[in-house]
Amino acid sequence: MARSTSKDAQALFHSLRSAYVATPSSLKIIDLYVGFAVFTAIIQVVYMAVVGSFPFNSFLSGVLSCVGTAVLAVCLRIQVNKENKEFKDLPPERAFADFVLCNLVLHLVIMNFLG
Repeated sequence: MARSTSKDAQALFHSLRSAYVATPSSLKIIDLYVGFAVFTAIIQVVYMAVVGSFPFNSFLSGVLSCVGTAVLAVCLRIQVNKENKEFKDLPPERAFADFVLCNLVLHLVIMNFLG
């Protein structure tokens, strides 16, 4: 029984990898950006657990900045994806402008939270 689970997992991993190869490079770059933002948030949480969280609002600002940026990048990826039928009339330039504007608002709020 364990072998079939291992084979199923390998088959799933292989199918996901073969499907991801067909993904356009622009979407792969956005995926890399999302991964970097999440990795940065994880590093901040680990640092806070090891060292401490004396300026707690700074810790919250950093983590929420990373998480908010990752969420906005995922929204950009959804809007830019050609296979998504909901946003077929939306030009990629408009989606990127929305992403930049929302990031600006997010980081203004975060800077205001810092004090």
